[in-house]
Amino acid sequence: MPYSDFTLRKVKQAFDLQTAEGGRFLPPTPPLEPSNMLQELINSYLPWAIAVGSGKAKSEMIVAPILWELKRLLNRDVSVFSGRDFTVDSSLGLNGICDFLISRSAEQLEIEAPAVVLVEAKRDSLNVGLGQCIAEMVAAQMFNQGNSQDIPIAYGATTSGTAWRFLQLQDKTVTIDLTNYPLPPLDNVLGMLAWMVTTG
Repeated sequence: MPYSDFTLRKVKQAFDLQTAEGGRFLPPTPPLEPSNMLQELINSYLPWAIAVGSGKAKSEMIVAPILWELKRLLNRDVSVFSGRDFTVDSSLGLNGICDFLISRSAEQLEIEAPAVVLVEAKRDSLNVGLGQCIAEMVAAQMFNQGNSQDIPIAYGATTSGTAWRFLQLQDKTVTIDLTNYPLPPLDNVLGMLAWMVTTG
């Protein structure tokens, strides 16, 4: 099955995962000030993307600009992939397209380890994207290990555009922060993403 076929129940059963649900697992993270260009773009297009309501509109007009801004803020030392195939092991169902993937490698032509953050944009419910996002995080864990990158934690996020929910996978435990972090403001979400990409 592709990533998109995984529900939370299926991914837990398939990979013998445990979930921990609760509050914020990230430490206090300083907000990152967005550029005026990003702020103006989000102010202009957020109402349109919400009105259209599709995951594609939210991906293109909200999530993508935020991740490109993150890359700029991190001096282009990370790579951001959009809509790329990330097949790691088809026999386990770890195949398909990721909405967004961030790697700590600056290589932009190919996905290089370590892959650390997976982001899924969903039409309405953040819960709907949890299974798919976790499956992609499992794949990132395996991808990193297969490329001799001992990165113990993979991160993920699901977003409706105006709300973000963050996940952490360490060994066989998925921690799901059940707080929905609002957007706007942009600076808090940018700060949390930057921490996951560079420090976690």
